[in-house]
Parts: sequence; C-alpha cells; structure tokens
Amino acid sequence: MRNRLARFAFCTASLMLLAATAGAQQGTKPRGLDKAASTPAAPSPYAQRFATLCAACHGADGRSDMAGTPTLAGQHSFYAITQLFLFREGRRSNEAMTAMARPMTDADLRGFSDFIGALPPVPAPAPATPPDAARMKKGAELALQHKCLFCHGADFAGGQQVPRIAGQREDYLQMTLQGFKSGKRPGYTMAMGEAVSQVTPQELDTLAYYAARFPGAAAAAGK
Repeated sequence: MRNRLARFAFCTASLMLLAATAGAQQGTKPRGLDKAASTPAAPSPYAQRFATLCAACHGADGRSDMAGTPTLAGQHSFYAITQLFLFREGRRSNEAMTAMARPMTDADLRGFSDFIGALPPVPAPAPATPPDAARMKKGAELALQHKCLFCHGADFAGGQQVPRIAGQREDYLQMTLQGFKSGKRPGYTMAMGEAVSQVTPQELDTLAYYAARFPGAAAAAGK
C-alpha cells in the first residue's frame, strides 16, 4: 500500500511539473475563453505529427468516428497531458496508446497536449432520432444527484485536469464510467472512483447517454 501511494505521489508530482512547465511556456488561458476569438498563433509543429499519428483514430479535426475512441476536439491541454503521461508510464492500459506514448519525451507530451488543447469543439453528427426525453430528464437528475456538475461544470465543458464530456462519444463515456466503477480505469485522483461507487451500471449508462447528447453542446461547439 505504501509503495502504491508513493508511486501515485511521484506521478502526481511529475504531472504537476509537466503542466507547470507547459503553462509557463504557453501562458494560462482562463476557462471559458472562446478559442475562435483568440489571436491566431503560428502553426504548431505537432499539427503534422497529430495528422500522422492520431487522426486515423481520433479524427483529423479531433472528432472521432471510431467506436470506443474518444473525441479530443475541445479537450483541455492539462487533461490531455495527464492521460498521455499515464499511458507513457504504463498507468493506463491500452495497447495502441501505450505503444504511441512510450517513446514520447516530456516535450512531446507538452507539444501534443498543447495542440489538442487548441482544437475547438466539434459537434456530434445529428442523431437519426430525437433524444429520449424521459432518459434525458433522468440523466439530468442523476448529474445533479451525483454532483457531476461540480467538477465538469454546468455546461459539462470541464477545465484544467477535468475533461469535457459534453458531446463525447456515448460508447466511450460508457466504457470510461464502467472502468472507473470497476477500478480498471485509473484517474488523476480518486475522485471519479468515489463519485461512481454508489451509481448503478444502468444509471452510468443513462449518464453517458445524457452527456453525449448534452443540451447546448452543439451550439457551444459552433461558437
């Protein structure tokens, strides 16, 4: 147990150092800042690397069309660097992502995460049928009951190390929530494991359904 806590503390300290360095280089951007209104920056050298290494699964614009693969568009750089670090260090289990992240340097982690953090949200394709009103209502109730909005925000846009979940792929949200509940998915902290510990699998699926179709997600993506 002591060794596990020590490894967790080491990983946390390493992540904070990486994030602090990236923040010092890039500057801190307040949450909610409209990315489209920002002053255009010089093209990132990681744009081509993202197109070569990441776009096939995560989408050229960061909107994934692949089952079980998360959309990265609109995600936060601190969250992205956290996940890349966990993959590189073997703390998250995914064969493809581990192979991709293992040779990355700290500069690569910062470069990819900064590029991902600059990708604007992309709306999900229009559903074939309207959302189930009863299920959406239940999802909103569960989000309030289990305090999802406390960390992910009233707009589910997240911030810093908390991911954007509005408009995320439903299958990925289901897999992630079930992973946190079972303990298979590690987190930056133990907050998510604790948050879902009292939520039933059926309720987790309802939360995934709701977040994937979150009201206003498409409008926010179009800004």
